[in-house]
Amino acid sequence: MSDYFPEFNVEDFPNMGNISSEQKEQMEQISELSKKGYLLLKDNNIEDAKDAFFQILAIEDNNNYALVGLGDSERKQNNFKEAIEYYSRCLSFHPGNNYALFGLADCYKALNQFHKAIKIWEQYLVHDDRNITVLTRVADAYRKIRDFKKSKQLYLRVLDMEENNAYALIGLGHLHYDFKEYRDALYYWTRMLDLNEIAVDIRVLTSIGNCHRKLKTFEKGVIYFERALEMDSKNFYALFGLADCYRGMNQQYRSVEYWNKILELDPNNKVILTRAGDAYRNTGDYALATQYYNKALNIEFDLYAVLGLALISKGEGRYEEAISSLSRLLQADPKNYRLYIDLADCYIKLNQKQKAIDILQEFHKTGVRSQAVNEMLEKLQSNSPL
Repeated sequence: MSDYFPEFNVEDFPNMGNISSEQKEQMEQISELSKKGYLLLKDNNIEDAKDAFFQILAIEDNNNYALVGLGDSERKQNNFKEAIEYYSRCLSFHPGNNYALFGLADCYKALNQFHKAIKIWEQYLVHDDRNITVLTRVADAYRKIRDFKKSKQLYLRVLDMEENNAYALIGLGHLHYDFKEYRDALYYWTRMLDLNEIAVDIRVLTSIGNCHRKLKTFEKGVIYFERALEMDSKNFYALFGLADCYRGMNQQYRSVEYWNKILELDPNNKVILTRAGDAYRNTGDYALATQYYNKALNIEFDLYAVLGLALISKGEGRYEEAISSLSRLLQADPKNYRLYIDLADCYIKLNQKQKAIDILQEFHKTGVRSQAVNEMLEKLQSNSPL
């Protein structure tokens, strides 16, 4: 809550007439130092702000303005544990101080201690249950701990109070996306786009594109990712989204164009190297695919790079070599149904039908279900053409 600063006013104390001139002078001094400290903090002059707050504590131990100010200073520097100490000290002497509560909760959120953050924010909501800032923060925290129901309730409560609240719409988009409810996520992201058609945030465009990618409506996804690239030609999410959409549309030659654009920016991205390798393999360019897979493996072991090389061996008719590689991969990933299918297919190509049946039956022992494995096994057992 670094945008919210408490104001210190001498006029807030109605009994000022009953205190000594020395006490009054101290109060005025604290007031000036407090204003100075928060102005410095607002300008990100943190060390000078701290100095002002420490001067206050030299005048009055446990002054709430100084303790909150020091907490805010540490939080701005991402020193969350130190900030927590100051906020907690403030609350021990000044229970219910809203600024300390806000700061403390935000620190716990930054440390991914969402349950603690929620507990503090809910203390605040007891006294002010219509504070939209707090409601969206609590909804965000519930989303982080995957409490779908409570998170959605709070976001919708905010929308009841403010129909087009951006934080609630964005939060609902993320919430539904996280729970694989892509159509609902698309609804909220599209609402965000409708509200900001001209000055749209690029993240809204890539989020809409990702919803279409997950829904396999790839042609629609391309539109939003291309629009995002018009705003930032190097945006990773837009480049990745376009590459994946073209992959989904089986336009591998377009897909590899965008995988390579990512690699121009991040040449040692192992995941993208294997994706590019897959694209080249699917176009039949085994030599180039092999280069990309080997580049990935030179960085670190990658199951999909090894799988890609095994599938190249299979595609070139080197079935024994493919079987050897796929069998090793099964040891590393025994529940990957695709490995069993490719392995069985290699045995079929070698006219070893029973071994193909055996390997597919072996998959059933893993407890994982796969329609593709079931169909292949059924055709083999019934002598139906594959």
